[in-house]
Amino acid sequence: MKSQQTTQTMKPATAAKKLGVHLPATPAEFQEGVVTRAELNQLQTDPPEWLRELRRTGPHPRPVVAAKLGVSIAGLARGGVTEALTTEQIEALKQAGPEWLEKERATQAEVRKETARIKKKNAEGTERPRP
Repeated sequence: MKSQQTTQTMKPATAAKKLGVHLPATPAEFQEGVVTRAELNQLQTDPPEWLRELRRTGPHPRPVVAAKLGVSIAGLARGGVTEALTTEQIEALKQAGPEWLEKERATQAEVRKETARIKKKNAEGTERPRP
């Protein structure tokens, strides 16, 4: 007896998250259907024009906005940014250099530095022979 393999599907919101795009900005047919694993792989390897345009100009979801600005998602919220932003809006924000953005970038840099220090410390601890 052969076992039937079911096709893995996901909701459009999950697929949009994996593609790094803002779901409301995607075409209606993408938002209304389900996405199979094969379709997701196809979108990642050979993105259609709408996906390339969304990735290029946005609007971008908060994780992408945070990464482009060099801050955390929580830092975005503290700065009052709660909506998706376009690439143009992100660049304008970088140019304006508001105080909250500089503060959040500094905080993020400290977090990264501390994470690297802890990782290095843990790596050194595993390399030392135990007596």
